[in-house]
Amino acid sequence: MKIRNIVASLGLAFITLSASAQVVSKDSINLLKNQKEALELSKKLNDRKLELAKLENELQSKTEEAAKTAEAAERSVEQNRKAADRLSDDPQDKRAAKRASKSASSANRDAKKARRAADSLEKLKRNIDDLKKDISRDEEKLASLPGTSGM
Repeated sequence: MKIRNIVASLGLAFITLSASAQVVSKDSINLLKNQKEALELSKKLNDRKLELAKLENELQSKTEEAAKTAEAAERSVEQNRKAADRLSDDPQDKRAAKRASKSASSANRDAKKARRAADSLEKLKRNIDDLKKDISRDEEKLASLPGTSGM
């Protein structure tokens, strides 16, 4: 009988301990949620910073490309101006007319390339600015999250 009472009391103690061990407070659940949100936000922030670095690396080449195409367009315009001057000296010269026409087409094509390069550069700059704003917004949000002081 004594053994039965001892086994019963040990069983009862074991059941109460296991039942109480499974209780999780709301504070710890909220803390875990905040930590999860902070981790997700931190991951997104790191991804954006990587994207920003990639875009900033592209900025130099896009700037050089825009400058080169602008110079090429200026040269084409100058050549077109010279061809037009030669044509104005002798308006009946078919050869000069053909050269002026080709020069005008070349100037038009180069101007179009220059516009596209400039537009591409502006778009890249806008993307960089937008990404910087998003990064600062995410950093503020991450700093304001409760329970993330250890991160």
